[in-house]
Amino acid sequence: MTFLPRPCEPCDPPGYAVLALPREIDFCNAAGLLPLIMAAVDHHSGGLRFLVLDLTATRFMDSQGVRLLTEVRQRLHGRARLRVVATPTGVPSRILELSGLRRDVPVYDSLAEALRPGSGAGGATVSGSPV
Repeated sequence: MTFLPRPCEPCDPPGYAVLALPREIDFCNAAGLLPLIMAAVDHHSGGLRFLVLDLTATRFMDSQGVRLLTEVRQRLHGRARLRVVATPTGVPSRILELSGLRRDVPVYDSLAEALRPGSGAGGATVSGSPV
């Protein structure tokens, strides 16, 4: 069974939407995740500054996961900024590194880091990569 993302209200800080993604992101579920993610973005309307996609429970991700994150990033353009949380030693973190997406999207080691105000700004490093 696939775990689908749900907004974590009211625990999300103001201006943030945090969505936990499923254990696997591949050709079977990636296309179905996009409308769910964008519905959560639309739900926050104008007050959303950051969309945080939490991949810490994700154990497998292939190129469809990269495509999903790229599509979300493109659709967010001008509405909010995307942040990703991935366990440093996990498959999603490695896939983000190999695909080059890490250069374009800040990837954090923990949810607490991704939710910290001002993180990712001013040349800070996130998961060992410049932001």
